Amino acid sequence: MTSFQKKLWIGLIIMALLSPLGIILPEKFKAGDAWGEWGTDTLEKLLGYVPEGLKKLADLWKAPIADYNLGSENSPLIIQVVSYVISGILGIAIVGSVIYLISNLLVKKS
Repeated sequence: MTSFQKKLWIGLIIMALLSPLGIILPEKFKAGDAWGEWGTDTLEKLLGYVPEGLKKLADLWKAPIADYNLGSENSPLIIQVVSYVISGILGIAIVGSVIYLISNLLVKKS
């Protein structure tokens, strides 16, 4: 593993560990949902409407861990924080594995 790769992995892990800030800070400041993690219902409240294209595509993808939460919607904050970190690490592992497999296939062909 090169020095750049080590720094990349450390940076990704730090970002996964910091990801719960997206739920901690809105909770602390009573700001509602985490910024940008809005469903169509929240967008309708914020904007007054939901774009037609978004309505059609909103239910297209069902995340394996809904809302990055391993508990229920009203889980304690600590469960949500741990769930965010686990979701981040799983996402990094999945994307890293896909990139690794694709790069191995491309290198073997050339």
